Amino acid sequence: FPGSILSLYIAPQGRATGSPFAHRGELRQAKRIVVKLGSAVVTRGDECGLALGRLASIVEQVAMLQNQGREMMIVTSGAVAFGKQRLRHEILLSQSVRQALHSGQNQLKDMSLPVLEARACAAAGQSGLMALYEAMFTQYSTCTAQVLVTNLDFHDDQKRQNLNSTLQELLRMNIVPIINTNDAVVPPPEPNIDLQGVISIKDNDSLAARLAVEMKADLLIALSDVEGLYNSPPGTDDAKLIDIFYPGDQQSITYGTKSRVGIGGMEAKPYLSRRLSNRQSTRLLVKAALWALHGGTSVVIANGTHPKVTGHVITDIVDGKKVGTFFSEIKPAGPTVEQQTEMARNSGRTLASLHPDQRSEIICHLAELLTERKDEILVANKMDMDLAISAGNLPPAMLNRLSLSTAKLNSLAIGLQQIAVAAQDSVGRVLRRTRVAHSLELEQITVPIGVLLVIFEARPDCLPQVSALAIASGNALLLKGGKEAANTNRVLHQLTQEALSLHSIKEAVQLVSTREEVEDLCRLDKVIDLIIPRGSSQLVRDIQRAAKGIPVLGHSEGICHVYVDAEASVDKVIKIVRDSKCDYPAACNSMETLLIHRDILRTPLFDQIIDTLRNERVKIHAGPRFASYLTFSPSEAKSLRTEYSDLECCLEVVDSMQEAVDHIHKYGSSHTDVIITENENTAEQFLQKLDSACVFWNVSSRFADGYRFGLGAEVGISTARIHARGPVGLEGLLTSKWVLRGDGHTVADFSEHGTMKYLHENLPVGQHLAGQRNSN
Repeated sequence: FPGSILSLYIAPQGRATGSPFAHRGELRQAKRIVVKLGSAVVTRGDECGLALGRLASIVEQVAMLQNQGREMMIVTSGAVAFGKQRLRHEILLSQSVRQALHSGQNQLKDMSLPVLEARACAAAGQSGLMALYEAMFTQYSTCTAQVLVTNLDFHDDQKRQNLNSTLQELLRMNIVPIINTNDAVVPPPEPNIDLQGVISIKDNDSLAARLAVEMKADLLIALSDVEGLYNSPPGTDDAKLIDIFYPGDQQSITYGTKSRVGIGGMEAKPYLSRRLSNRQSTRLLVKAALWALHGGTSVVIANGTHPKVTGHVITDIVDGKKVGTFFSEIKPAGPTVEQQTEMARNSGRTLASLHPDQRSEIICHLAELLTERKDEILVANKMDMDLAISAGNLPPAMLNRLSLSTAKLNSLAIGLQQIAVAAQDSVGRVLRRTRVAHSLELEQITVPIGVLLVIFEARPDCLPQVSALAIASGNALLLKGGKEAANTNRVLHQLTQEALSLHSIKEAVQLVSTREEVEDLCRLDKVIDLIIPRGSSQLVRDIQRAAKGIPVLGHSEGICHVYVDAEASVDKVIKIVRDSKCDYPAACNSMETLLIHRDILRTPLFDQIIDTLRNERVKIHAGPRFASYLTFSPSEAKSLRTEYSDLECCLEVVDSMQEAVDHIHKYGSSHTDVIITENENTAEQFLQKLDSACVFWNVSSRFADGYRFGLGAEVGISTARIHARGPVGLEGLLTSKWVLRGDGHTVADFSEHGTMKYLHENLPVGQHLAGQRNSN
């Protein structure tokens, strides 16, 4: 093994019992893995020669997993295709030489190739295929061994035992067995009958399943040119990839052109000159996978040919990511996350159509439940706190967020009451009304965004806040909370659904409690419209990287600056600096860098600032310029772009307000930045020149908060430059649509210059669409 890898890696232990893994996340524990490579994966599109680039990426993944301490086996196709390429080359060369000797070069165009017999192709290709595998694996210091088998080898007990013993020994010596059917001597196909419950070897699918069970493999990965199993023929409007396939589902499916489970037109490996029908190959593939599953081996069917995923498809499967179709014997009691999203969307549309008073009524009822059922909430929260304390893996700041109290619940209820009032003027509000032509009236009105996915860490108070904002804005909501607050989140979600039941829309807010990975949720771009992460900067960055095609509202860092100008008031400086840094150091709006005007150095104000920070036990990191002024400076800051989220901060010196602005633009995160000065002109220039989401004058950075802004609550603080920015409350969860009303007689009238002849007469804008319509 390469020492650099194994020295830091703990090898997986495999399954604790003989049962297959129940959930994708458990695949990380797989130790013995069989990878089956179908003909479509190994060969080129013309079926004459190998897809070398694709094969190289697969070898790299297998070698990496092998070097992590796993036991890898490969069942491969490709010998016939490789041999066909070699034999064609030899035949063409032979024919060209003969024709050149007897007929001249003018006859070369008429050369035709004879039909090549598959057994001969296999014989010619097996050695070359194996040599190629060996050369590729050698690049990763991994040894390989070839094992050729036929169906008859599994009928003889002694041969089967010998095969098992050979493979066990190879795996013990850290060698990757490359296994294939010996197509050079394979007998004619037998009837499609399995012997005494043992699957018959008809192709590499059944071979891989048989070997996986015989060798007690933890996982079988079957790669082909399809994504997996579908609930209806691929390519049709309703076709959806089946994430998890259960044995009981096979009773309700049919095979063939009208199959409810399709595999993308996949065909079995050619047997001599014959191909199995799509219907038969589908049945055989599913049959082989189910047979392996019943034998104790987990199975995943996935695409090994897609250029965007081939380079990591195997490692993604082993890492538990949602790739292909996972076969499982255990069907979860609740709905899948896709089903939850669909239910939320359907109920969300009903929620959006409610009268504003009805949405306010739901939120008010939720606020009442928070105080009426506080004992139930606090009991669940105590369970979470006890578990977190005993585990000992949460820092004090996160424990503080996890903890709920009567005071916190009362404060939450007050915030929800504010949201209920704001909900009266949210969905359906007319933003613009224009008469664009006679009998044509255009309106722009506010509407919900759609389905929101909010991912939050150990902060259960986030659940009722975000739920209330989603209800007020008419949005469906999917919630994924940290496992540390599982009990508290469950109770709070039950109360939320109880409040929604007032108008029969309890499914509009869903709590994802399955083992769904955050990265998998971020891939649901067809059903989720906006992702809002609530948590650490690392969580936000991870979600921003994982989101594919879904906008993410949030900020990755909160590097907030406070600039102390030369004309600052002493009392204001001390109060603002202390509050900005020490009130809640872990908050994203906490001060991380203190900028001091050069004229303040070696003054009583500077001494008071340093004394204040020291008294609060704030560790100071000196910026490069500040350090140059001191003989004995504090520890120098490793970076001027650091979010400490603790009682630490960087202190740097600047020559002017403009230099402070330039510093913030270079090292800040466009979150919240503050100037302390008594010079109004200097302050106004700072506020105008700085383009952060929140810019304050003589105010603590901690005021960058939805509650303090009067928003009732916030779903987060956004540093994006489109849509919502700064603390995001109810308004940030709305978008708009255009509504045009006419009498049916007006048509688009274009002039000769291609411009419509419009009146563009602006009309008064009402407070609410429904109210305006009624008043008219």
